[in-house]
Amino acid sequence: MDERRLQPRKQPRQVRAELTRQRILDAAAHVFTEHGYAAVTTNRIAERARISIGSLYQYFPNKDAILLELLTRHLAEGRTALEDLRDRELPRSLEDLLRLFVRASIENHRDDPELLRLMMERAPGPTALVDQITSYQQAEVDYFRALFENHPEVRVADVETATRLVIALMHFVVHPLIASPRPADPVRLENEIVAMLTRYLTGRH
Repeated sequence: MDERRLQPRKQPRQVRAELTRQRILDAAAHVFTEHGYAAVTTNRIAERARISIGSLYQYFPNKDAILLELLTRHLAEGRTALEDLRDRELPRSLEDLLRLFVRASIENHRDDPELLRLMMERAPGPTALVDQITSYQQAEVDYFRALFENHPEVRVADVETATRLVIALMHFVVHPLIASPRPADPVRLENEIVAMLTRYLTGRH
């Protein structure tokens, strides 16, 4: 795939231009969810955003680029949410600590599970995005490994592998269960994940 066709055409430098760009993204999120990716055209997105198709093309060359930008925005929101949690005073209890991060992961995917499912299935993966995801995942591993290495309740022998398992579970279990056509109840999902991870990390059965 030619990655140039996925690049936004215009980076807003003024407030008005940024608002227009956000209108396009918000409109696309709605029509992708309502009609499905295959049925959506850039004309339909422009109509929903109440702008001309020419204005849309000033910002994005096609619907693939718009979907990719939605995925990039979703990742950025997840990174910001994690950074906000890091700045808070963390609970001492391992169970409460895990609950804090599991809940944040679930909340990050509750707003529009159908759009999340679509992004997971359809979004193209250019090198820049893959590199961004890899960098974000490594930062997560480094952060959680440090937490677990210094927590008195953690009893696993291999903290590095345990950390990667915990992060994978929070991402690759939460994502599909929240984005499923029959999504899991968020409270029950949170409780089960927290209980499972607490038992695993502490060695309790």
